[in-house]
Order: sequence, then structure tokens, then C-alpha cells
Amino acid sequence: MSAADAPETPPAHPLRVPGFAALMGYRILTILSYQIVAVAVGWQVYQLTRDPLKLGLIGLAEVIPYFCVAPFAGYLVDHLPRRKLGIAACLGLAATALVLALVTSLDGAARNVWPVYAAIALTGGVRAFLGPVYNALFGRVLVRAQYTRGAGIASIVFQSGLVVGPAIGGVLVGLGDVRMAYGIAALCALGAAAFVGSVRVTEPAPTLQRGPVFASIAEGARFVFGHQILLAALALDMFAVLFGGAISLAPAFIADVLHEGPEALGILRAAPALGSVAVGLWLARHPLERHAGPVLLAAVAGFGLCMIGFALSQVLWLSALMLLLSGMFDGVSVVLRSTILQLATPDEMRGRVSSINGIFIGSSNELGAFWSGSMARLLGLVPSVVFGGLMTLGVVGATVIKAPKLRRLDLRELR
Repeated sequence: MSAADAPETPPAHPLRVPGFAALMGYRILTILSYQIVAVAVGWQVYQLTRDPLKLGLIGLAEVIPYFCVAPFAGYLVDHLPRRKLGIAACLGLAATALVLALVTSLDGAARNVWPVYAAIALTGGVRAFLGPVYNALFGRVLVRAQYTRGAGIASIVFQSGLVVGPAIGGVLVGLGDVRMAYGIAALCALGAAAFVGSVRVTEPAPTLQRGPVFASIAEGARFVFGHQILLAALALDMFAVLFGGAISLAPAFIADVLHEGPEALGILRAAPALGSVAVGLWLARHPLERHAGPVLLAAVAGFGLCMIGFALSQVLWLSALMLLLSGMFDGVSVVLRSTILQLATPDEMRGRVSSINGIFIGSSNELGAFWSGSMARLLGLVPSVVFGGLMTLGVVGATVIKAPKLRRLDLRELR
């Protein structure tokens, strides 16, 4: 029986639920590992190439294997023990960080970035499991009445990782070298494996024999594409991140516009997450349910305006402020999207739906990095980010017209 099926009165606060704190430990340490690697790889590649397109290729190298693995990862999470899959994924995340350290140490690595891209491709395949495992376990340790508040706490934890991870990565790169950063990232991944292994929930019995694999995957896709509110929320976030992925160009802005060092890169990468943490703290104590749809649309529009402001800034403090505000708007979007995802998805489909969510959202970060790098090569650094912000505003306008159920959404309707 899952927590969602338990007949007893739930605790007043999600953190009182056994296993939820351990799940949050798994979440933050996987984010720390990934973000430290992202900072180190971005700085390493740009210092070697001085080419923003090469920064975009980092995202492309990760998203292709992610796309290939994600549907099968969701299927496996729905049919096999989720904690064991989470442990395996964390061990894989640690292995990819160690591979990056090894690649960097090899002769010629300082002159050739292609082995770095190959190592990042391994990360893409591993990351396809992290989100589905987390979302599936989230639905087992909390009851439905706790989902909104739990999503707020999870957003704080997630965004705290996005604050601390880049800061650690920037400091490690500035004080030592990227190999030290990769080593710390591997240790974080190992810690995450220990946390997810300690989560105590009764999982569904393995049902790998139930139905063909591709039919099961298609079932999850049909559910998402047949649910207007869920599909619109995912698509809105995906295109906003795709067109507004200016943070992937932060190394170029630091070097060519702001003329700062690697420590400033950590500041810029941490600023959006700091804003999201502030919003998450508020939403954890004041769950947002009424007028959720209009608030979500307004938040994504604000995110697009902040990207335009970041592009036009020429001083570090203003650039960091724009990213901080963008994180606040994005934090609202993340909490609302996560809550919609949890409330709308049946427990037996959480892995597959979460994988589709990952394809929409997780892959959009990498595709957004490739889009931003390509547009920076085509239009120039600053014009490309302004254009992306304008495209984000256009996506909001299209969603208002095409998704009336999301426009009128009240979260209480999904309970």
C-alpha cells in the first residue's frame, strides 16, 4: 500500500513522514553532483575553444542519449523496484564524473574537447532515471493532501542544490582545477545512492511481464497527450526553458561582456536557484491552489522579461539580479507544474509520465543550451538572448489561446 492509500490521518507536515527527508537528501545530492559537473565542463570547454557554439554542443551531447533512454527508464521505474534503480542511477552518475576526471587527465585532453562530450553523453543516459525514480517515490511517501506542500519543500531542496552546486563548482575550478570538481561531484552521487537506499516504502510488486514494452510506453504518452492541463503545463515550461536558456551562455557573458573570472560564473549560475529557493520557502508555508493557471502563465511571462533584462545588462550585479528574479518566476512555475504532475498522474503510471515530463522539461535545458549556442553564433551573444526572451513571451500568448483549461485552473479541481 502506498502512503496515498493509507487510511490514517496524515501528519501535519511532509517532513514528519518517514522516508521523505531521505528522498530529499537523494534529490539535493544528485543535483549537487550534476551542477558541479555542469560548471566545470562549461568553464573547461569555453576556455579551450572560446566558442559559444561549443557550449551548446555540451547540451546536445547530453540530450541525445537522454531522449533515447528516457522512455525505457520510465517503463522500468513502473515495473521494477524503484529504490534499486535509484541506487544504480546514482552509481552511474558517480562513474560519469570519474570518467570526466580521467578524460581531463589524459594527454591531449587539454587540446581536444570531444572526449569530454563523450563523457557527458554517459551522464545523459544516467540522468534519464533520476527524475522518474524521484517522482515515483514521492507519490509513495506522501498522501495526496500533502502533495502541494511537499512540492514546495521539494522545490526548496532542488533549488538549494542549484544554488550550492554552481557555487561549489565555481570555487573548486577557481582554486584548483576541474578534476577536483569532478571528484567532489562523484562523492555527492555516492551519498545520493545511500539516501535513496534508505527510503522505506512498500513498492508495487515487479510486473515486468505485464504487456509489451512499447505498448506500455505508448500508454503513458497517450495519458499525457490526452490531458489538456498536464500537457499544456509541460509544453509551456519546455518552450520557456528552450528559448530562455541564457544561463548556458553564462561563461561567454562572463568572459566577453562582464569581464569577470570563474567565481562570477558560480554567482550567475546560482542566482536563479537562489530566487527559486526564496519562492519555494514562501509556497511551502502558503500553498498556492486558487488561480493557479493565471499565476503560472504570469510567472513564465516574467521569466521571459528577465531573460531580456539579463541580455541587456553589462554589469555583474544587474545580471545577477535579473537571473535572481528569473529564478523567482521559475520557482513558481516549478512548484505548480510539479503539483499538477503529482495530482494528475495515477500511481501505476508515475514512472512513464515522469519520463515524458523529463523529455519535455529535462531535455529542454540541454536543447535550450544548443539553441542558445547556435543563436549566439548566428545573431551574436546579446541579440540571441533577447530573441529567446521574446519567443518565451510568444509561447505564453499561444498557451493562453490554446489551453483554456490551464488558463482557468484551480488546483482543488484535481484533488
